[in-house]
Amino acid sequence: MKAPEKLPDFSGMLRWPNVPACYGWLSLDRRGQWRMRGEPVTHAGLTNFLNRQYGHDEHGNYFVQNGPQRVFVELDYTPWVLRLNSENTLLTHTGDTVEDIRGAAFDEEGNLLLECMDGIALLCDRDLPALLACLRQTDGEAANDADLLAVLDQTPGTSSTLSLEWDGKLIPVGILRRQEVARRYGFVAVPVDPERKE
Repeated sequence: MKAPEKLPDFSGMLRWPNVPACYGWLSLDRRGQWRMRGEPVTHAGLTNFLNRQYGHDEHGNYFVQNGPQRVFVELDYTPWVLRLNSENTLLTHTGDTVEDIRGAAFDEEGNLLLECMDGIALLCDRDLPALLACLRQTDGEAANDADLLAVLDQTPGTSSTLSLEWDGKLIPVGILRRQEVARRYGFVAVPVDPERKE
């Protein structure tokens, strides 16, 4: 994924340095759709703003920087969602082109996870059938439904017999448990206000 062309303007933080962070308002669903209080964000300008201001802190909490305020994002699954833009191009939910896939894995539910420069990403389920055509057996032949089902029956943490053919490379496909993804890749699915009293 390419780096942002310019850094966000945080000059407002100098005027209002004590604006409290916001929790529980903004989320990112499994298809890369922004949601505010559960409702999809449909305004193109707001979507573009959220995409531009998306980032994370050193603890793996993802947020949108809104002037001096951080609006923390609840993640339905991973911090990045990928969509197939063309036969051989993947885009993040923020619109950036994925330059390199570094790893691939299925979870026990059949979701395809792809590791890229910014971390772990979920492939949008709408694009999964197209990418399944890129799966290869150890002999290089195209994988079929039976091969995929056999992999999904394997114990998470083991290596599978499948590879993903992408951009001229064969990427081994692993098996992960969904509940282990956040810990393994160092992100927080539901950020919590440290000031909140239990």
